[in-house]
Amino acid sequence: MHSKPTLSLWLLAFVGLPLAGATAKPESVGLSPERLSRIRETMQRHIDAHDISGAVTLVAREGQIAWFHAQGMMNIEADKPMEKDAIFRVFSMSKPICGVAILMLLEEGKVRLNDPVSKFIPEYKGTKVAVIQNSAANAAASDPPKYYTIPAAREITVQDLLTHVSGLASGGQVSSHELEGLIDLVGGRTLADIMPKFAAAPLDFQPGSRWTYSPLAGFDTLGRVVEVASGMSFDQFLKQRIFTPLGMKTTGFHPGDDRWPSVVTAYHRADATLTKTKNPNRLQSKTYFSGAGGLVSTAEEYGQFALMLCSGGQWNGKRLLSPKTVELMSSVFVPDTLPGRAPGRGYGLSVEVISDPAAAGRRVSKGSFGWDGAYGTHFWVDPKEKVVGVMMIQTDNPDRQVDRDFENAVMQAIVE
Repeated sequence: MHSKPTLSLWLLAFVGLPLAGATAKPESVGLSPERLSRIRETMQRHIDAHDISGAVTLVAREGQIAWFHAQGMMNIEADKPMEKDAIFRVFSMSKPICGVAILMLLEEGKVRLNDPVSKFIPEYKGTKVAVIQNSAANAAASDPPKYYTIPAAREITVQDLLTHVSGLASGGQVSSHELEGLIDLVGGRTLADIMPKFAAAPLDFQPGSRWTYSPLAGFDTLGRVVEVASGMSFDQFLKQRIFTPLGMKTTGFHPGDDRWPSVVTAYHRADATLTKTKNPNRLQSKTYFSGAGGLVSTAEEYGQFALMLCSGGQWNGKRLLSPKTVELMSSVFVPDTLPGRAPGRGYGLSVEVISDPAAAGRRVSKGSFGWDGAYGTHFWVDPKEKVVGVMMIQTDNPDRQVDRDFENAVMQAIVE
């Protein structure tokens, strides 16, 4: 009765293909079970302090899951305990998935990093850059910004969008004013509908001159690039090319009308109190597929995506990317010396890359990469230690201290 599974595992080890969802005793992959339990203690401290309502945490090493735990509440008011298969709005953790889609098209020769965005979306031709005229000292907060525009020194490229150096809707006064309220309008529209509005807003700075995060427009534009280059809608591309091969059956832009009870309640924390977030589902849409922040997923399913990256682009017997492309994705394209980046924290193609852990104040290895989401979700891949960490919470987490505490609890558990 046990001969077939044993043979299967042997064959998988022989050909170097990890078994999807395979679990391991922590000590078999160089992790201390006693030290791993500090993850539970760490999360519980944040639950008790009312920083978060609950959490699902997952740790894998050498391609095998060694820790997978749910604790706290997914709905405080309903007294509903957190579940391992709970669904989370991953918000900006959608961006690395969008990045992988672009890199798949790069491998196929359909997209180049130096391609101007206007090659795929003509409205981006001739983009202007805003120059503010009224100083913040002399203008009321409610006053519309006074500005003029100058031509961009060059067109924004696919690489600019992947690395947040485009200046496209990067939180500047002008773009924020010109696109005010747009996020509340995207639900019934499509990516194609919104592109002219994004393209018409002046850039916040000259492309490549600094790093400033583009929360929505940059990666939603990349989602449209995927549609044009592939001839498929963005949601179908992700489903066929990424989610189905990786067994990510729940992950998508909308949980489905019958799955909302499985979506964790979103909370805002202030003064040691958690209150329900107003309108947390603005980006969950059946028509507008936000590569910047629209996806929902589970800890285990997002873990499969992270394990694919940690395994050099291959998982569950399916290859999504070549090892060289994953290496490219996690290379430092934006050094920490560029204005806008913090010490020790470079930026790659849709992911932050830790170039100097000591300077960054991070308990991960040099070369580790990953990203996080506005409601507290966080993941990273540590190629040196072959570790993947996924933390799913659903509380705004502006100081990211929960992320750092989770990283510490994982890394201190490595004993071999």
